[in-house]
Amino acid sequence: MNNMDAMGVHFASQPLITVLGVKYLHLQMKDGTDLYVTEHGLPFTKCLLPENHWGDQQWWSENRVRLLGSSSVYRVPTKHIDGRSIDIVIKWNRMGQDIPGETASTMALDGAEFNSPFMEFSLLLEMRADRNGSGGQIYTHKPLAIYVPRKFVEGEKLGRKKSKMQSILQSHAEVAIDWNRNYAVIYEWVKGIDSSKAHSQGLIDQEGVVSLYERANKELEQKGYRVRDNKPQHIIVRPKRDGTLAKDRSGKLLYGLIDFELLERTPQKEEAMRAAKRHDYLVRQARRFKSHAKFPPGLIPVNIMGVDYVYGQVESTGGALWVVGRDPMLFDYFLPEKWRRTPRVKQAASTRFFKTMTKDSVHLVWRVSRVGEQPEADPFVRSGRQALAYGYNSPFEEFSIAMELSRKGIDTKYPRAIYMTGHRSTTDESLADLSRYISHADLLTPEGQPILSQKREYISIWGYWNGPDEVLAVKDEVVYEGIDALSAYRNGLLTQKAYLQVMRQTKKRLATAGIEDLSLSGSHLLLSIDKSKRLSTDKNGIPVVRIRNFELLKRR
Repeated sequence: MNNMDAMGVHFASQPLITVLGVKYLHLQMKDGTDLYVTEHGLPFTKCLLPENHWGDQQWWSENRVRLLGSSSVYRVPTKHIDGRSIDIVIKWNRMGQDIPGETASTMALDGAEFNSPFMEFSLLLEMRADRNGSGGQIYTHKPLAIYVPRKFVEGEKLGRKKSKMQSILQSHAEVAIDWNRNYAVIYEWVKGIDSSKAHSQGLIDQEGVVSLYERANKELEQKGYRVRDNKPQHIIVRPKRDGTLAKDRSGKLLYGLIDFELLERTPQKEEAMRAAKRHDYLVRQARRFKSHAKFPPGLIPVNIMGVDYVYGQVESTGGALWVVGRDPMLFDYFLPEKWRRTPRVKQAASTRFFKTMTKDSVHLVWRVSRVGEQPEADPFVRSGRQALAYGYNSPFEEFSIAMELSRKGIDTKYPRAIYMTGHRSTTDESLADLSRYISHADLLTPEGQPILSQKREYISIWGYWNGPDEVLAVKDEVVYEGIDALSAYRNGLLTQKAYLQVMRQTKKRLATAGIEDLSLSGSHLLLSIDKSKRLSTDKNGIPVVRIRNFELLKRR
């Protein structure tokens, strides 16, 4: 399809992008217009180019048909390109707008919001692919493309409210939603007429219209979805030559649904999907080092400092991601759009260290790495001089040491993933520690770039401790509650004697493993509170310790 360059189109470096789980071919016109073509639209890509329908004003004015509805909806055939044409429906998206009064007046629309075009397609394709539930297959028109004209219009003139747009902008990290541009969804035209028109033509009585409407809503709900403004005009039936309407094998009327700007999952479906996603995650984490022979395009198995990772670039930010293990299916769980903007709780006053629950209901903690910064240490104290001379570990060193300690029988937090941001770092050069950039210079990404760059920020992602992976994979429940040793002492769970014993024991075990903590603190040690609200201890009555801070752990 490179011959399309002559039509003013050039392809992005990554032709296929994924937005909210849907793959698109992203085409950019020379004038700045964007077209996102779905897999259903790919066979008609040339026909869907703007100059072959809406973009040719003469063609548009001579061939378009305005369809009934409260929004701007048109049917138009595309031009014949390479002997092919297709009837399409173009509808201007209303994301960020208030629902019109005549529609919003019903109680059923309390709290409803117009979908963005990408969310609309995502939910629709999810529903079309869903073969579970008691509802049978639901027929709909096929989503072909999202069209974004170059023309800028003030968001307020488009009727958009900033408060409504903010949540949309935050949920679409994979693609930049522009406040000042219009968006249109393009669907394939569904042959037939809506049930209201079928009634006016005498093909179905009023009772039949109501019955079909109720059936469509019921079958949607059985699949776990609802269209908040569903109406008879959104239900398409197909007249036959004999004056009747087409039926399925069971004798029921065949119908298809259109208009999904207010499509959403039912609360029960939303909860079930989150639970299923979380269960899948827990099972995969318990088996993360099991080899996988087949990797999808864009994901590559790599080994850095003895740790296996699944590596891939992050399309949404221009960054990169290394996910611990050999399971490529875990990669998606750690994409920044899943956790970067979810509600978070700061875990330490002096560092950017946060706890959050991802959009997949996965609990994790993430810390912005201080690699490249000089440690906050006193140069006139021996331990401070040692820390300054050593410098902060890179996330790759932290994960390598964590895995080494685990192999030697010393428990640690679970290292999950390393995220390299796409934006430049703003570290003060006068406070920079270049040692790690020098020592890591020969470690490269599959694209041949250094894995550690001064121009990027790094975030290490760790499992939130509430039980062993292998236990949670069998039964998802809170086995333990984590608390650091210093907090345990302050809260009366450890006596001073017990606290000091834990510190000495840990230091000794680390030394035996060939590791030294240059700034050992009780806040670096994670203890476990069991279901009886007591500290978990070993056979000698000493609290079980997990290492939770690796910034200044040094191999002897």
